[in-house]
Amino acid sequence: MAKVFIGIGSNEGDRRATIERAVALLRLRSGIEVRAVSSLAETDPVGGPPGQGRFLNAAAELATALEPEALLDVLQGIEHQLGRRRTVRWGPRTLDLDVLLWDDRVIANGRLRVPHPRLRERRFVLEPLAEIAPGAVDPVTGRTVGELLSELPSDEGGDAT
Repeated sequence: MAKVFIGIGSNEGDRRATIERAVALLRLRSGIEVRAVSSLAETDPVGGPPGQGRFLNAAAELATALEPEALLDVLQGIEHQLGRRRTVRWGPRTLDLDVLLWDDRVIANGRLRVPHPRLRERRFVLEPLAEIAPGAVDPVTGRTVGELLSELPSDEGGDAT
């Protein structure tokens, strides 16, 4: 079983209920065990079109027997099931499920990049991830999530409130 960390975000509709439903759907999937889920943090949107609502963000630790692209398919299926429609890059979304880290692997193909390419820059990703896995290591830099968070300038990547 691989140890995988995912980021979870929502800024449309009933954000909390959507995130809770996504975690519940993950728990029902064969080959996936949800081991930990962070608390929710509300953040301003970073990038994308102006005028978006605030996000609720979280992180989760999964154990999975699935291969990376198979897990990506599951995550995108849950996004779609809960109303995500990909129309505007970095636009408002009912649900965003991103693979952040996958054991100590570096994955780069047409569909998936792990570690997540903006992991090191985004406070709204690092804060919830550090809550559940401060010692998880970014295999590219060799830095822990806790170190990456402590090194991030306070004005980078959106502050949690």
